[in-house]
Amino acid sequence: MFIRKTIALTFFTVLCASAFAQTLQPTVWATKPDIPGFEKMVNDRLAAAQSAIDQVTSVKGARTIENTLAPYDGAVRNINSAQYLASLVESVHPESAFRDHATEMVRKVSAVQTALSLNREVYQALAGLDISKADAPTGYYVKRQLLEFRLAGVDKDDATRTQLKKLNDELTDEQSTFERNISDDQKKVEVTDPKQLDGLPQDYIDRHKAGADGKIYITTNYPDALPAMKFSTSDEFRQRVFLAFQTRAYPKNKEVLERMMATRYRIASLLGYSSWADYNAADKMIRSGSNIADFIQKVDGAARPIAQREVAMLLAEKHKTNPDAKEIGDYENSYLSELVRRSQFNFDSQLVRPYLPFNEVRQGILDTAATLFHVTFSREENVPAWDPAVETWDVMDAGKMVGRFYLDMHPRPGKFTHAEMSPVLDGIRGKQLPEAILICNFPKPTADDPGLMEYGDVVTFFHEFGHLVHWILGGQQQWAGISGITMEGDFVEAPSQMLEEWMHSPQVLASFAKHYKTGEAIPAELVARMNRASAFGRGLSISQQDEYTAISYDIYKAKPDVIDPDEVTLSDEHRYTPFTPLPETHMYAAFGHLAGYSSAYYTYLWDKVIAEDFFGQFDHGNLLAGATPMRYRRTVLEPGGSVSANDLVHNFLGREQNMNSINIKSCHSERSSVIRLRRSRGTCFLPACNKAGFSTPQDGRFAAILLRSK
Repeated sequence: MFIRKTIALTFFTVLCASAFAQTLQPTVWATKPDIPGFEKMVNDRLAAAQSAIDQVTSVKGARTIENTLAPYDGAVRNINSAQYLASLVESVHPESAFRDHATEMVRKVSAVQTALSLNREVYQALAGLDISKADAPTGYYVKRQLLEFRLAGVDKDDATRTQLKKLNDELTDEQSTFERNISDDQKKVEVTDPKQLDGLPQDYIDRHKAGADGKIYITTNYPDALPAMKFSTSDEFRQRVFLAFQTRAYPKNKEVLERMMATRYRIASLLGYSSWADYNAADKMIRSGSNIADFIQKVDGAARPIAQREVAMLLAEKHKTNPDAKEIGDYENSYLSELVRRSQFNFDSQLVRPYLPFNEVRQGILDTAATLFHVTFSREENVPAWDPAVETWDVMDAGKMVGRFYLDMHPRPGKFTHAEMSPVLDGIRGKQLPEAILICNFPKPTADDPGLMEYGDVVTFFHEFGHLVHWILGGQQQWAGISGITMEGDFVEAPSQMLEEWMHSPQVLASFAKHYKTGEAIPAELVARMNRASAFGRGLSISQQDEYTAISYDIYKAKPDVIDPDEVTLSDEHRYTPFTPLPETHMYAAFGHLAGYSSAYYTYLWDKVIAEDFFGQFDHGNLLAGATPMRYRRTVLEPGGSVSANDLVHNFLGREQNMNSINIKSCHSERSSVIRLRRSRGTCFLPACNKAGFSTPQDGRFAAILLRSK
């Protein structure tokens, strides 16, 4: 998944200063804290952070790892804890008033983060450390912190730092408002004729009964909207659902986005960069905005020929009912693609759904991850949470508990509307176990409804679960600031995108995909047809991802007064996809990545290249066997952010990442288009960069990352 502020389950976790044993802290949710109690929790963490900062700045004599870096990392840990707590409540709490107060606390924590990033005394204290004899992770940690302090502007004059503080506080408010507007705007589309539901699965129809007013409504929540756009035979209805979905948070978020663009540009300018895109790339693998632009064009060149062949197949399908059609509307893609897969590849995706009831999928995801990563998961019952449906699981490695995670998997009013993994607690070896949470919006099973899932949702589930496992296994570091997923921000999607391949394996799917009525395992022949049919649309899918990447970059590549979000969105859709956009849509208003990832949405495609190279190291005949899974765990996941992303790649592959491909195999040819990037600085196709992606307050983060699905 998307980078924005992190969220957490620390709402349920007391972090006592004296609790240094590596055990889970006692839960406190049973006390059901009121708003003042919640605010006290956040403030206590911030007070502990300030106390640690005071320790750093009051040292007399020689500076050491023990008297300077240790309390500094304690400040980072406590600030993270406060941020996780406030952001969790903002994203999932059932009460609107509570969420409002959480938004205010997010702003308060972010202000503290910004103040620390601009604290010259702390910077000078870290710069004064002698790390020549420190272990490699500690030395790397100090170096990357110093870099991020400089990127934050700590070395600027007092007036500039005052301006940066003010602008970062404004940016925090704008980010929170942008994301909250998306979560709060759940639209409803009326079913004006029951025939508009023709083509939809029967279990979907059964879940959508007429309300007290005698009317049937479809919401813009993912479990409602996506099947409607994919299966309904009513063109008019699909278009209305599409428009409602694509206009969420509009017009509110146009104004918020424009303010966010202006704020980010001013920050970048004060720090000596020509654009936010250039500034945001400075500590990432890609290095610069111009490299992002180059990457976008390389992807376009690889995907366009296949996308053009695929859209011709869509048009041929449309001609069956509309012989005079000349174009494909963007709202028609999902529906027509489904028809092509049925007519050309003998595959109906509705045939797969009965094999994917939610509870069985959840257990299958857990079992697959446990086998792959050599861990076990233990369900903890009766752990208090904010909603009765939330599940708690402990992670065990060789009989030893190494972390905990929580699953909040179904839609609720006011809840974050997409799918994401979010850190809960930083792991600190010997002191604190890492915790994480999945927040998703999959169908909820009931006594009468097994909660059948779309196959794409199953892939998303394992993608997000991959982030969670990465957080836990990478969360065994000495320092909070390099624990979990804290490497360069444009590497973080690679491990999870690689794991998506496991959900294409007939053997893996057969282990848990069982028919909800008969218990029959999904037939290998059906999976084979599904995989072949899913090859159709790969070019279009990459083209659409390239479009979103271009929007993300173009919004932030220049002065905001020459950029109009509507013009950018329509222009990039025309340029990178073969679809005709509906001019009434304003998809950017609900494109939450513009707040978090900002100009770095390219991460998904960039990491897809790395993910495919990683996947090539595994035995495709038996993805769960052999020595490679454990070698991958040791070299890519367990180091967390203690080494650079380039080192993670090299340590697993035994060579540098050569950006040799996104293999976009068409459905009717074994040929593939391949992305090749120009060499950078003569040695490595990936721009050589050892700088780490320690999250700066300019993205609304300081020491941790939130990961979202696409």
